[in-house]
Amino acid sequence: MKAAVLVGVKQPLVIREEPDPVAAPGQAIVRLHAAALNHRDLWTQLGLYPNIKLPIILGSDGAGVVTATGSPADAAWVGRDVIINPSLDWGDDPRVQGPKFRILGLPDNGTFAEKIVIPVTNLAPKPMHLSWEEAAALPLAGLTAWRALFTRAHLKAGERVLVTGVGGGAALLALQFAVAAGAQVWVTSGSAEKIARAKTLGAAGGVNYRDADWAAALEKQAGRFDVIVDSAGGEGFARLIDLTAPGGRLVFFGATTGNPTGLDLRKCFFRQINLLGTTMGSPADFAGMTAFVAQHKIVPMVDRVFALDAADAALRHMEAGAQFGKIVLTS
Repeated sequence: MKAAVLVGVKQPLVIREEPDPVAAPGQAIVRLHAAALNHRDLWTQLGLYPNIKLPIILGSDGAGVVTATGSPADAAWVGRDVIINPSLDWGDDPRVQGPKFRILGLPDNGTFAEKIVIPVTNLAPKPMHLSWEEAAALPLAGLTAWRALFTRAHLKAGERVLVTGVGGGAALLALQFAVAAGAQVWVTSGSAEKIARAKTLGAAGGVNYRDADWAAALEKQAGRFDVIVDSAGGEGFARLIDLTAPGGRLVFFGATTGNPTGLDLRKCFFRQINLLGTTMGSPADFAGMTAFVAQHKIVPMVDRVFALDAADAALRHMEAGAQFGKIVLTS
């Protein structure tokens, strides 16, 4: 099979032939039609991710057709259109991942290839209303956004929600999920164009976080928020606490701008604010997410599609940071 392989840190992906995967009992082979990029792929290439294993086929998101299974008992999957749950070996506790948990694409070979071997338990039917490219854009970002909003923050209809850094895959799906759930949603971005596009997806408004007074402007526009979803951390996190309503929930799954500074814990305990960390999600989260997407006919935003042969160019497009939605590879 053809695959895009990372052979060295800070080296371009190499397109080369790799051995076809073989399914052991409990596993399936998926002929991938599309795969989507995530920032962990870029960070791995740049050497910014821990415990990098080389060579490695990157990629956590994929959609395709099951061509074989390792056990006759799983043969009903053969020929079915599927998406892949990239959350491997979550464990038995739905509250937190177990010691064997890992994300597809490192250390296990991922989806930047024509085929992949994957546990049957990590297969889910492809939502029928989605194209291959849209389906590939869903799993990791959708799982992350779903758990953040519903499992961790227990979002309710009518609540005010803030999604920071709109434009990335998880932030956009958090916006779409919250709107579909009946929430009032505002966003932040460093781009006026992205804020305008977020409004077409149902956002009530937004502010540019590059403005010095963005937090005050947002509070004047929308008041304080019942739920805030953040993946940036950094200096702006303290302002998010200022924007959280009494009894509100600030849920976060990243620290792309570093660890928070200048936190005033008195504001947290006096206003009964809940700070909620989250990572990926459990099998139950994935099942809930896919059912919600099918029910509400949610379509993930696809920014740009590249051929598998151009996987490194796709990573450079991600590195430029101008995307609105997911970057997808087709094979």
